Amino acid sequence: MIKYNLLCKKCDLTFDSWFASSKEFDKLKKKRLINCHSCGSLQVEKNLMAPKLINKTINFKDEKKNTLKYQQIKKTINEYQKFIKNNFDYVGENFVYEARSIHYDNKKRDKGIYGTASKDDIKELREEGIDTNLIPWVENENN
Repeated sequence: MIKYNLLCKKCDLTFDSWFASSKEFDKLKKKRLINCHSCGSLQVEKNLMAPKLINKTINFKDEKKNTLKYQQIKKTINEYQKFIKNNFDYVGENFVYEARSIHYDNKKRDKGIYGTASKDDIKELREEGIDTNLIPWVENENN
């Protein structure tokens, strides 16, 4: 596929169009099948256009920088997860129930808790004055 910038000689409209190849453009032009979509004129010619160049060195540097950022973020998340696993009790899907029990029933625990809850549940807990935080979680360190 090739994209050409075209110019209508009658109304001076410029527009882009895609063709299967440069030969395909010439073939359609010869058969008088290329016309201006504004005025209908057959006086349509290829216009000058700059080629689109891709600078691979810049893309490689950006990709490398993004990979390093990703690795740093992943390392930080893994450190948080390790700290949480070592210092808090996992309550799984019972997080909302356990958080309310601690808050309202003064249920005593040796450690804080962590588990899973929906965004709506977290919002409700916060509205009730129960301090919670969302932490990104990676289940497998190979992710």
